[in-house]
Amino acid sequence: MSTMNMKYVQTTCPYCGTGCTFNLVVKDGKVVGVAPYHRSPVNEGKLCPKGTYAHEFINSPDRLTTPLIKKDGKFVEASWDEAYELIAKKFKSFKPDEMACLASARVSNEENYAMMKFARGVMKTRHIDHCARLCHASTVAGLAAAFGSGAMTNSILDIAQSKCCFILGSNTFEQHPLIGRKVMQAKMNGAKIIYADPRRTPTAKQADLYMQFRSGSDVAILNGMMQEIIRNGWEDKEFIANRTKDFEKLKEVVMKPTYSLENVSKISGIPVAQLKQATEWFAKADSACILYSMGITQHTVGVDNVKSCANIQMVTGNLGKPGCGVNALRGQNNVQGACDMGALPVVFTGYQKVIDEAAHKKFADAWGFPDGIAEAKNGYEVTTMMDVLTAKPGELKCMYIMGENPMISDPDLTHVEHAMKNLEFLVVQDIFMTETANLADVVLPAACYAEKDGTQTSTERRVQMWRKAQDPPGQAKLDWVIFCELAAKMGYAKQFPWKSAEDIFTEIAKVTPSYAGMNYARLNKPEAAHWPCPTADHPGTPILHGAKFANPDGLGVLTPLEWKPPAEVPDAEYPFILTTGRCIWQWHTGTMTRRSPHLEAEEPTGWIEINPEDAKALGIKDKEMVRAITRRGQVEVGARVTPDIMKGVMFMPFHYAECPANRLTNNALDPIAKIPEFKACSVKVEKIAEAK
Repeated sequence: MSTMNMKYVQTTCPYCGTGCTFNLVVKDGKVVGVAPYHRSPVNEGKLCPKGTYAHEFINSPDRLTTPLIKKDGKFVEASWDEAYELIAKKFKSFKPDEMACLASARVSNEENYAMMKFARGVMKTRHIDHCARLCHASTVAGLAAAFGSGAMTNSILDIAQSKCCFILGSNTFEQHPLIGRKVMQAKMNGAKIIYADPRRTPTAKQADLYMQFRSGSDVAILNGMMQEIIRNGWEDKEFIANRTKDFEKLKEVVMKPTYSLENVSKISGIPVAQLKQATEWFAKADSACILYSMGITQHTVGVDNVKSCANIQMVTGNLGKPGCGVNALRGQNNVQGACDMGALPVVFTGYQKVIDEAAHKKFADAWGFPDGIAEAKNGYEVTTMMDVLTAKPGELKCMYIMGENPMISDPDLTHVEHAMKNLEFLVVQDIFMTETANLADVVLPAACYAEKDGTQTSTERRVQMWRKAQDPPGQAKLDWVIFCELAAKMGYAKQFPWKSAEDIFTEIAKVTPSYAGMNYARLNKPEAAHWPCPTADHPGTPILHGAKFANPDGLGVLTPLEWKPPAEVPDAEYPFILTTGRCIWQWHTGTMTRRSPHLEAEEPTGWIEINPEDAKALGIKDKEMVRAITRRGQVEVGARVTPDIMKGVMFMPFHYAECPANRLTNNALDPIAKIPEFKACSVKVEKIAEAK
C-alpha cells in the first residue's frame, strides 16, 4: 500500500476529563490507529492505555448503522423517515411535563446544547439532566455555594508547581493518569504527596504519606485537620480576614472535642501521628492543592464533603494562585461541558438559572420559538426521574436519551430497570446497542467522536476541538443533525438552522457569557482556551478566584459542617462497607472499552476486593466465586484477596454488566445535589457453595 492515502487527524480523547490530545491515523478513509500529538500542553504526546487504544471501538462490527423500531418486542430496521414520523407523533401526544431528556457527558458541547434547546424549545419540557448528577453534582452545588462557581479552580499544568498535593477520593494515577504525571512532576520539584483512600491504589504507592481510612469519614478528617491548623496558628489570617466570611461560625464547629485528632482517628481509622503529619505538611506548604473525585462526591453528604475541601483551602489561603485550589477531577471527557451547556434541570448555558425571569426571557428571545419555551421552573434530576417512574406511574411517560446508559451507571439497577419499563415511550440515540437501548421503542444510530467536528470542555475548563477523521458507519448521523431533522419534522426548522458544528458554537458563544470570547479559529490552537473567556481579546482564565470569588460580594463562604455517617452503616447482617470505582483498563459502563480488544484483554471481568483477615474469617480463597449481597440485590463475582484493601471494607469496579456493582449500591441521595451514595453501603459476602 502506498502511504499517499494515510493522514493524521488531531483530536481530543473521548474518555476521562483530562482532555489529552492525540492524532487519529486514517488509512483509506478509515481510522486504524492512534499516534502522539506532542504540542498539547496537557499531555505533551503522552497517553494512558485508554487513549492509546481509543481507535479500537470506532469501527467495531456491532456499531449501530440504521434506525431500529421495536415491533412485537423485536427490533426491526427502519428508515430515518419512519423513525422520525413515529417519534414526532409520539412526542406530540404527551404533555411537556410527561417527557424527560437525558443528555450526555460523552458527546460534544454543540450536541448537548442542541439537545437542551430541543428539550426546552421543541418538547417544552423542563426535565433535562445527564450523568453529572451521578458524579459531580455535589461539586457544582458545593463549590458554587462556597466560591460562586462550581468548577475546578486551577489548571492541570499548575499542579506541577504545588508544594503539597493532598489527594482524597481520587485514584488519580489510574483514573486521570496524565494528571498523575503532573503530581509526579510536583513531587520531583520537592512537593509532599498525601493520599487518603480505603484502598492502597497505584496512587497510594507513589505518595509520601498514605492514610487508609473508612469510606464516609471525609468531613471528620478535614474538620480534624482544620482544628489542628487553628490550634497551632497555621491558618492564613490575612486571607481569612480579607477574602472570606463566617470564619467564627466555622471555628465554633471544628474546635469541638468531636474533631480532636484522637476522636477523628476513631471515626476514620487513620492513626493520630499520620493525621498530625499530613496537617503540618499541608498547612506549612507555600502552595497546597486538593485533588478529589467521586470518593468525595458520591455520598449522601457529597455537598458537605465538597464544602469541607473548600473550607480547608480558604482557611489556609490556598486559592487564586498556582499550585493551589480545589481541583475536582471530572470523570468523563465532556461532563464539564454538558453542565456548561445547561444539560441540567435548573440552568441554561453558563449556569444561568431557569427560574430567573431575565435569563428565561433572554433564551426565549434568542431562540424565537413562536409558542415559547419550557416554563421557568426547575425540572427533575435523573435520580428523581427514576423515583417518580417507580413511585408515581403515569406522571412521566416518555424519555429521550442520548449517549447515556443508566442501566449500568445508575444505583440500585433493579429499581432503574423497573423505572425504565414503566415508560410508555423510550427513544435512545447511541453508537452501540447498550443495556438501556435494549429497552427502547426506537433506537437511533449516532456518530462517535472520530466522526465529527465539535468541542469538549475538560476538567480544567479548557475548551478543545474534536476533528472529523472518517464518516459514520451505514446510515448513522451526527447527534446535532438528528435534532435538527427531528425539530423540522415537528415544525421548528427555523429554530435549528445550523449547517455545521461551528454554527452551533457561534450561537453558544452569543448566549453564554463565559464562552463569549471563544470561536473555532481561536480553539484551533494547541493551547485552546479556558473559560471564563468573556471577550475576543480576553486570554481565558486558567486559575479562578485570583482577586475575588464569584459570589456577589466577592467573598468565599466558610460553612460549619458536622460529620454524619453514611445512610447505611454495617450491622450484624451486613457487616462490611462496600465501595466502588474504576480500573485503569475499563471505563464507566464499558460500552467503548469492552469493544477495544487490548483493553478488554487486561481486565475482562469484575471482582470484589477482600482484606486477607476478612477472607480468612469468611473462609474465602483468592479467585473463588462468591456472592455479594446488599439490601437491594446480589451478584456473583470473583474474590480478589489483597492486603491493599482496608479490613472491614470491600471494593468492586462498576464496569461489568455480568457482575454489576450497581445492582448492590444504595440510591439514597444527597438532599441538595440529589447524587446517590455509590461510595458506601453495607454488604455481606458468602461462599457460593454454602449459600442457602
